[in-house]
Amino acid sequence: MNGRIYEKKENQKKIKENERKKSMNEVYRFLKDCGVYFLATAEGDQPRVRPFGTVNLFENRLYIQMGKVKNVSKQIQANPKVELCAFKDGRWLRLSGELVRDERVEAKKDMLDHYPELRSMYDENDDNTEVLYFKSGTAVFSSFTEPPKTIEL
Repeated sequence: MNGRIYEKKENQKKIKENERKKSMNEVYRFLKDCGVYFLATAEGDQPRVRPFGTVNLFENRLYIQMGKVKNVSKQIQANPKVELCAFKDGRWLRLSGELVRDERVEAKKDMLDHYPELRSMYDENDDNTEVLYFKSGTAVFSSFTEPPKTIEL
């Protein structure tokens, strides 16, 4: 009896993890298809927004990339809560959440392998390349023709 309960719980965990991966992939694909998204941070009480283009799935986490010397990196280290927005074909995505820096060379290398054009400026072994993943977040897909769809990361 206990074995069946354990199996059921394990199956439920696997189903939930597969749903999370599918949802994460949907967010990733949309951002990738858009090509450019806008990342908002805060500097004190002043919002700051700029275009970004890097997005990657690594170890089932959604990552972005930047240089540590940039103001955006300093803003995120002071306040890791961010929001990004992307638009394509009448649909838009707003993703709000908390970013965490990942210092592992493997994570940096995987990002740069997906964006080889950045290798002229960044290297996984330098002290400037920074990759960050969404520790938590809420993605909302919206349009004028469909009800919003919310995904928890």
